[in-house]
Amino acid sequence: MPLSAGAKLGPYEIVSPIGAGGMGEVYKARDPRLNRDVAIKVSKAEFTERFTREARMVAQLNHRNICHLYDVGPNYLVMELVDGVQLKGPLPVEKAVEYAGQILEALDAAHRKGIVHRDLKPANILVTKQGIKLLDFGLAKQQATSLAPDDVTMAAMTAQGQISGTLQYMAPEQLQAKEADPRSDIFSFGCVLYEILTSRRAFDGANAASIIAAVMDRPAPSVSEVAPAALDRVLKKCLAKDPDDRWQTARDLRDELLWIARGGAEVLPQPAKARPAKFVWAAAAMLTIAAAIALAGWWRATRPMLKPLLRLDADLGPDAETYARQGGIALSPDGTRLVYTIHGSDGKRRLAVRSLDSAQTTPLPGTEGAVNEFFSPDGQWIGFFAGGNLMKISILGGAPVTVCDVHGTGSGSWGEDGEIIVSGFGSGLSGVPASGGSLRPVTQLDARKGDFAHVHPQVLPGGVAVLFTADVAGSPSIEVQTLRTGQRKTLVPGAYFGRYSPSGHLLYVQQGTLFAASMDLKRLELTGPPSPVLQNLESDFIRGHLPFDFSRTGMFAGFLASSDQARQTLRWLEPSGQPRALSAVEPANYQRLRLSPDGKRLAQIIVDNATGSLWIRDLQAERMSRVTFKGSADAPAWTPDGAHIAYYNTEGTKSAIYWTRADGAGEPVLLTEKVQAHPDAFSPDGKWLVYHVHGTGGEVSIWKLSVDAGNPDHPRAGQPEAFLQGSSNQEYASFSPDGRWIAYKSTESGREEVYVRPFPGPGGKWLISGGGGTYPLWSGSAHELLYFGFDGRIQVTDYTVQGASFVAGKPRPWSPVQVALKPSLFDLMPDGKRMVMALPQDPAEGAPANTHVTMLVNFFDELRRRAPGGK
Repeated sequence: MPLSAGAKLGPYEIVSPIGAGGMGEVYKARDPRLNRDVAIKVSKAEFTERFTREARMVAQLNHRNICHLYDVGPNYLVMELVDGVQLKGPLPVEKAVEYAGQILEALDAAHRKGIVHRDLKPANILVTKQGIKLLDFGLAKQQATSLAPDDVTMAAMTAQGQISGTLQYMAPEQLQAKEADPRSDIFSFGCVLYEILTSRRAFDGANAASIIAAVMDRPAPSVSEVAPAALDRVLKKCLAKDPDDRWQTARDLRDELLWIARGGAEVLPQPAKARPAKFVWAAAAMLTIAAAIALAGWWRATRPMLKPLLRLDADLGPDAETYARQGGIALSPDGTRLVYTIHGSDGKRRLAVRSLDSAQTTPLPGTEGAVNEFFSPDGQWIGFFAGGNLMKISILGGAPVTVCDVHGTGSGSWGEDGEIIVSGFGSGLSGVPASGGSLRPVTQLDARKGDFAHVHPQVLPGGVAVLFTADVAGSPSIEVQTLRTGQRKTLVPGAYFGRYSPSGHLLYVQQGTLFAASMDLKRLELTGPPSPVLQNLESDFIRGHLPFDFSRTGMFAGFLASSDQARQTLRWLEPSGQPRALSAVEPANYQRLRLSPDGKRLAQIIVDNATGSLWIRDLQAERMSRVTFKGSADAPAWTPDGAHIAYYNTEGTKSAIYWTRADGAGEPVLLTEKVQAHPDAFSPDGKWLVYHVHGTGGEVSIWKLSVDAGNPDHPRAGQPEAFLQGSSNQEYASFSPDGRWIAYKSTESGREEVYVRPFPGPGGKWLISGGGGTYPLWSGSAHELLYFGFDGRIQVTDYTVQGASFVAGKPRPWSPVQVALKPSLFDLMPDGKRMVMALPQDPAEGAPANTHVTMLVNFFDELRRRAPGGK
């Protein structure tokens, strides 16, 4: 609530409001103890202990050009009340240099005390009768320093979609979430100097994404039209992308400006003197070196440079229907507009358009009931489904046009030739001219394969083929069919939401992770192994809404389950009761759970900003410790003695299975560098590790690796050996307590089922689930095998062993409780009496609805970095 005159904040009495700043409201106040007026900035939340410590450090600054910080309250700052106006251009060169010198004196004084401004911009610089005053010194540190430099740079949108912080003045390293240092302030100073000389911003754009791209890639602008060449050179050195190429101190930069102000002349090159003959050979050598340097420079200039991945998080507002509820999302081909569904005040769902350079959302009347929106290739039309019809509407609004009757709801793709290919649940794909007409069949369901539906089509570039997801007996797969011949092939079994990108990659989703693999568009084949790109994508093949989209310009938009609403809580589940929460557990974004062999510790993969880390929770002492710190970890597997853990780790383009101590001591040891190899389990004797591998064609196979742990801190691994291979998916292997049997999931029947076979073989195999299932687990105290069933419940079957045969009983629910979770998010205690699982926060527990969309800039470069082989 705004404070009124006479209100008290500690000893300070509010006089009148001044305005609103980035931190909150600003007021003029009176300090009755010292009988002076002050300015008070009131924050919207209480300050952290760290912020308070930094503020008190800034308060020690005493410089005529720095606004003094007097005091810090629980949620307010008390500052010098400065009578001045904001610094603005254009200014004469002499006045600009004068003010610039004062700014640099202030920066130098602060830098010498180890304080960095971090948010230098004209709005934080006032011109007073006594000279320049810098405001908010050292108090604008970004809250994104926990992000990896090459991952996501900045959450730059507030709840209303406004840019938080001023991107135009941030140094490249700040946008990459690296720690700011004095050279970052020098870059910002260069932006300010350019602006007060020209009245233009050094780096600007139509939206946040283009501004970031300008700061990261655009050359420094010139002021040669309004300032001397010497000043132009000074400015360009301030704005160097690499901090090492900038002025290193504010003092040196100030001295250079003073030298220019005093009329310093440029040093002209002197005529070359004749050199003695004995130096000819040295000159030739220098020419050779110069040629080599020039050649290296040419190579660096002409080779393709991969830009860093940048992130913008936008809240679409409380009316938005995000993927977590009903709607998907569509991004215009040029990357400037988002289309999504909202709930109006009348309770009806309709489409809305938002330009990315604006916080305003524009509803599209006439689109009531719309779902599964998509753009035309030129971005001028939006296709959608409503009332059993395929419809289209101009991006500018107006009356929607009915294209044809589709007898239900589907998904669509608008081809370059003007034909729209649509899906319908329970049918193949169909095509219809965008101008209207009758549907014609494009793909046919294959009863022999158990085809149930073809959904989420994408007309590939050139219109030669269509990509789609096939629902084959409840198990998805990415398929492609040539439109002229009707020839169809499977690209990735067990995956869904397939999309070909202009970078030359096939994108698809498996269990909430977005993968990319290079793809030959002419041969319609994958040409490289898949690599994970984003974890925790909000995806549900059953619900059928596409959770992401990308533009031709390399912009990505998607719903990532990384906000608070997507966090889970750990709970115990017993066969007879409802899940109950573990004590002393904070909600987190869990990717995998594995109980130790004695049931006293829990290995957890916790994902933060799309990066997984391995943590160990002591269930008795109720404390956690982090084990991995480099790259992104996944799929932990305990050794039988519980002293070590194998896990999969990705760091840049390198992926491998490592062995590490469970207490976090020592360094991880490499077991195998096989790509996309996820540990499943160790044999009870600890001599074998089984893991599943994602192949280049999308198939998943189970492999085994012998492990000699005679020296447990430096185990020796043998050569990887294939255990189960084929065109179907085999994964999630689990050893029986005696090590004689392996249970695993396979799609060989056309759907996900649980099987058992002897280890290491040979022998037969036995179908366990029959009605669909995955992720088998063995009870350690009874002859019971459990697995996750398709009805959302844990199933259990009794078994006996008769000679060389495995005899399983009829599956039954282990518990009547339905737990709609990812299979990797539960594990069974060794005694088989209860499970630990990660379940979504109940809305009653305060989990907010997810209305955030994540925008990734330079997404195609990230694909090229993670999955080489594309365009």
